[in-house]
Amino acid sequence: MPSPLAKTLIVMPALNEEESVAAVIAEAYEKLPGVSILVVDDGSSDATAEVARSAGAIVAMLPFNLGVGGAMRVGFNYALQHGFDNVVQVDSDGQHDPAGVEALVAELAEADVVLGARFAGEGDYEVRGPRKWAMLVLSTILSRIAKTKLTDTTSGFRASGPRAVRLFSDHYPSEYLGDTIESLVIAARSGCTIRQVPVAMRPRAGGTPSHNPLKAAKYLGRATIALVFALIRPPIPLREVNVSREANVSAE
Repeated sequence: MPSPLAKTLIVMPALNEEESVAAVIAEAYEKLPGVSILVVDDGSSDATAEVARSAGAIVAMLPFNLGVGGAMRVGFNYALQHGFDNVVQVDSDGQHDPAGVEALVAELAEADVVLGARFAGEGDYEVRGPRKWAMLVLSTILSRIAKTKLTDTTSGFRASGPRAVRLFSDHYPSEYLGDTIESLVIAARSGCTIRQVPVAMRPRAGGTPSHNPLKAAKYLGRATIALVFALIRPPIPLREVNVSREANVSAE
């Protein structure tokens, strides 16, 4: 029986990550023998695509920036088109340790979506202020929706199994925080099982952080809006997801 990693596609959304992406790819190949890696260059203005390709990854280039959600939808469609069962999102900035991928994929035996949780007893990552309050409120609400305890609902380190891959290839949200909060609501209300495993978070290896203290005060409002939009959208039953659909995604 082939290893689950042989049917797993790591998707790395990347925006101007030429400083870090090669090292992240190399580490993933070292720690996860046999895995496939797709870097989705999300409209970068630097050499991210060239660096990623030279490091051995498959590269899909977007003509302009779509955000993490748009990049991940490209990844889900690529996985469908090329016969992968699972998709694991890994940041291209080095914050996610690829060694944690195996634990995420192993949990997919019992779940459709698995989160790598930074606040579940592994590592010393922490946040403060309004962003911390927002994350606590979101985790409480989304735990009830998913009918399981979730402590890190905005984690971008996550794995999707076959049912979730098919669902997300058509219905993965692209707006701010939609790729984290809204995607969990979509998955839970569509009948997907959601779980989490503890992971450690590392400092960025390069590039520019997507959040800074000046933006923290806006986080609560944006997170609330994202949750409201997720809840007012009608559920998408999994039986309505076309399992035989071909995805029109090309990469080099």
